[in-house]
Amino acid sequence: MINICVFPVAGYGTRFLPVTKSVPKEMLPINTKPLIHYAVDEANKAGIDNMLFIMSDEKEAIKDYFSSSPKLNHVLEKKNNSSIDELNSLIVRCNFLYAYQDEMLGLGHAISISEKHINDDRFCVVLPDDLCTCDGNSVLSQLKEVSKSYPAHCIVAVEEIEIKNSSKYGIIKISNRESQENVYKVDSLVEKPDPISAPSNLAVIGRYILTQEIFNHLHKIKKDLHGEIQITDALNLLAKKGKVLALRFSGKRFDCGSNEGFLEANNYFSK
Repeated sequence: MINICVFPVAGYGTRFLPVTKSVPKEMLPINTKPLIHYAVDEANKAGIDNMLFIMSDEKEAIKDYFSSSPKLNHVLEKKNNSSIDELNSLIVRCNFLYAYQDEMLGLGHAISISEKHINDDRFCVVLPDDLCTCDGNSVLSQLKEVSKSYPAHCIVAVEEIEIKNSSKYGIIKISNRESQENVYKVDSLVEKPDPISAPSNLAVIGRYILTQEIFNHLHKIKKDLHGEIQITDALNLLAKKGKVLALRFSGKRFDCGSNEGFLEANNYFSK
């Protein structure tokens, strides 16, 4: 069973300064809803009720957003304004949990903080920067479907990229395809390789299903040259055991961690 999703949202959002000095990057709007709303909504529509935010003290606006607002609700009700009805429904359906990352020591470190909150054998991780839209099932729903056949595996979402952009992503090395279409056995992962040494053009994006075993490896790995604990290193240890799969998902992704991707997403969703 998978019924908790982890959202690592403690980062400073430096690429969007100065606005992110006071506004969390995850609260920046795509059309009329913040990025984090789309992420939580995707998880909930994938059948997940428990939302765990790994955050910092500067991100309390996220907690405020997913809290009930009786006074505002009363004002809007008198005006027959339904503009936050969807949000209120999401708040009622979900259980929101919060844990704090005091130091920004990488994605792997953020995920390790979630350990004491994970009671199931598997859990999801969603990076709100990667905003995805699909004609059918969401990316997270697609991952969960694959996980039904491979409950002992970690599963990462990947997409094909131009090889010239490999240095922006974690890139997977594969040797064969599994029985399911677009599912690959991962031999290894390389964090941000240059195009010459990239083992493929399949890049990991911000959707994961992880097993409890990932925590054992996150405790073992060392910090990288930037002083961070990378989830890629922990996944590599599991890949050596044949326990990591990649799904080339169906859908479109916007890199809302960049100005270009953020603007592209706003143009797309406003239409």
